[in-house]
Amino acid sequence: QVQLVESGGGSVQAGGSLRLSCTVFGYTPRGFECMGWFRQAPGKEREGVALRYTGGDGTLYADSVKGRFTVSQDNAKNTLYLQMNSLESEDTAMYYCAAKNRLCGAADLRGPAWFQYTYWGQGTQVTVSS
Repeated sequence: QVQLVESGGGSVQAGGSLRLSCTVFGYTPRGFECMGWFRQAPGKEREGVALRYTGGDGTLYADSVKGRFTVSQDNAKNTLYLQMNSLESEDTAMYYCAAKNRLCGAADLRGPAWFQYTYWGQGTQVTVSS
């Protein structure tokens, strides 16, 4: 049974940093075509934040996080990471790790494309205070 388990969320002041982790159980990140991070703030739609082609080094980022967030993976640890720097109050949300057996696409970062992702973690809360 495939499971994605997130950790690393918390509360931080604006300008601070957090690193989220997503560990894959029962499978490996390379086994998926694409893994990524999504977030959902109260009253808002779920949105894509950062995606990674797990078989290589390709990444995609939402415009709102470019230059601040970095998605990476450690295959030895079966883990996907999201390093978040220069956090802003607008980054406050529940963050989810997700995976699918199809290639990542830029369209995944917009609109309701998140439904294409088959596997989801339980989410980890990030709260940024100004």
